[in-house]
Amino acid sequence: MNEIMDMFQAVVRTPMIIVAAFVGTAWGIVGGAMPGISPSIAMALLLPFTYGADPAAAVVLLASTYLGAEYGGSIPAILIRTPGTNSAAATVLDGYAMKEQGKAGDALGISLYSTLVGAVFGVLMLLTLTQPLAQVALAFQPQSYVGLGVLGLSVIASCSEGSLVKGLMAGVIGLMIATVGTDPVTGVNRFTFDHPDLLSGIPPILVMVGVYAITNLLEQASTPAWVQTNSNEARLKMPGPLMRARLRLSQVIGCIIGFIEGLTPGGGGAISAFISYNEARRWSKNPEEFGKGSPEGVAAPEASNGAVSATSLIPMLGLGIPGSNSAAVLLGGFLIHGMTPGPLLFTKHADIMSGFYAGKVISLVALLVLGYLILRPCIWLVNRPKHYLMSFILALVLSGVYAIQGSLFHVGIAIGFGVLGYAFKILAMPVLPMILGVVLGFMVESNYRRALVLSDGDHMTFVEEPICAALLLLAAVFLIYSIVRHYRDVAKAKQIGLAA
Repeated sequence: MNEIMDMFQAVVRTPMIIVAAFVGTAWGIVGGAMPGISPSIAMALLLPFTYGADPAAAVVLLASTYLGAEYGGSIPAILIRTPGTNSAAATVLDGYAMKEQGKAGDALGISLYSTLVGAVFGVLMLLTLTQPLAQVALAFQPQSYVGLGVLGLSVIASCSEGSLVKGLMAGVIGLMIATVGTDPVTGVNRFTFDHPDLLSGIPPILVMVGVYAITNLLEQASTPAWVQTNSNEARLKMPGPLMRARLRLSQVIGCIIGFIEGLTPGGGGAISAFISYNEARRWSKNPEEFGKGSPEGVAAPEASNGAVSATSLIPMLGLGIPGSNSAAVLLGGFLIHGMTPGPLLFTKHADIMSGFYAGKVISLVALLVLGYLILRPCIWLVNRPKHYLMSFILALVLSGVYAIQGSLFHVGIAIGFGVLGYAFKILAMPVLPMILGVVLGFMVESNYRRALVLSDGDHMTFVEEPICAALLLLAAVFLIYSIVRHYRDVAKAKQIGLAA
């Protein structure tokens, strides 16, 4: 009851939270509806504009964008067989089949309803589990933060997208970027090349905007325009009582798998969506309908996507470890306003977190309302010439970066990281490990050196401190498992190649 009162008071103190929740959800739906604009990219586009905003409204804006984009990605998946986001790829299988049967409105309604069900479940888990997790972490010492950072960096192994070596290389590049600026212990300048704009380091926001937003624009410039659709097909119909009863099991499956994958670093919405689809087919009374226009085939992945949009924030808020691209962008939003997610977030910024939770609840209402109202404008926007849309987004990104500090040097850094991200795409190197290195690098280095100062240079302090030892052991287990899985996948690929 106290938590509800705190959220209500936060909204009264900062009414902009309501506006942020609706604006973020609307932008997320629009961004998700444009193929190639993933939730993380839609969030990254907004990052520069949150710089001078109220902290609670800023983080609510980003989190609401995440939720809206998870639903928005299903719109082109159903209507033009092109998923707007990676996590909507599973929705294509039955969503487009329903559209070909003249049931596009039903598929869109099932998508909205299921995303909402999953999001409600995810928000309940977020409200229930995040703060207890952070309370446990209040006992952390400098050594513990080192172990926590190493655990976060071990996520690199599971984000390597087929090449462990490339993932580790990307992570090392991120750690190198994090060393630019002033030494956290001695105060000596490092890798600044006598440039005053680099004394405070490279802001993570510039890295994220570059490798997500600008890199995507470079990719889109080299791909053909997406297929257009008839707006008359987009008449959303919410499922009736009988259909809701039929969808219940598939939605439960999607919520549970989305919850598990959201808590798993490197899991992500696309993985959970396909697992949910497969399990829903396994447990369905009509498995033969899957792939041919099954409503359950739309409900399961969309419920999973809605759940992931909230549960993936639990390890980020409670421990400061972003396990997905979107969570990493939201982490950047917290850092912009001087808030470090982790053990002390709920004690130092309790009022802001109450506003954040209130905004997440309001965004559920915004999704339901805007899901009806914004569908046709989304179709109109997607049908505009692609080069006009991309030019507008580029202007939006660069003006937002410039507005942060009025620095053309920052604009150049963002463009530079956009080019670097494009090179990563060409070389098939994952971007998330580099982001993790940039975000976690300072925390690991500063606490590592602080712990050595306190222990007179004795490295055994990291093993003797119980929490640090446990986290390092967990990181080792995580890393070993990922390596074993990697080589197992390589062996299977070779066997398939020999059999062919």
